[in-house]
Amino acid sequence: MNISKASNKDISQICALVNSAYRGDTSRKGWTTEADLFDGIRIDQPTLTTYLNETDSVMLTCTNENQEIIGCVYLKKEREHLYLGMLTVAPNVQAKGIGKLLLKAAEEKAIKEGCKSIVMTVITSRHELINWYKRHGYYETGLRQPFPKDEKFGKPKLPLEFMILQKDISMNN
Repeated sequence: MNISKASNKDISQICALVNSAYRGDTSRKGWTTEADLFDGIRIDQPTLTTYLNETDSVMLTCTNENQEIIGCVYLKKEREHLYLGMLTVAPNVQAKGIGKLLLKAAEEKAIKEGCKSIVMTVITSRHELINWYKRHGYYETGLRQPFPKDEKFGKPKLPLEFMILQKDISMNN
C-alpha cells in the first residue's frame, strides 16, 4: 500500500470511495456506515475540489497494488492544530490496518507542520468510531458543535451534533 498526496485527477475516485463508505447500501458492508443517519451523499465533486485546492490543506490517499484508491484522509492546518476529516477506507478492505496507516501519515504531517495536536469532529452517536479513535490516542475535549444545516453533507434523519476529539502531538512521537 502506498500513501500519497491526492491531485485533482483523483477527485472522481475519491468522491466515489467516500460516498460508498459512508452512505447507501454499499456502506453497510463496512462498519463506518452513516446510512441510518443520513439521506443523500457524503461529499460531492465541487466540494472535494474546493478542499483539495484550499491553502494549508491536503488529501492523502492510500492505493493498493493496482493503484486503486482504497483509503483517504483530509488534513488542514489550522493555527497550531491539524484538522483531520473524512478518514475513509473502502468497505471491502476495512479492518486491515489501512485506517491506522492513514492516521500515522496524518501524525507525521502534523509533526512536519509543527502542529501541537490533531483535532476532528465526530458525530456523538458514532460510539464505535469514537472508541476506535480513543484506542489510537484521541480524547474527548468536552466541546460540542451542531451538525451543519447545509444539506450538501447529507440530510440528517434525526438531530445530530459533533464532539471534538483531539490527540496531542509531541515532536518525539
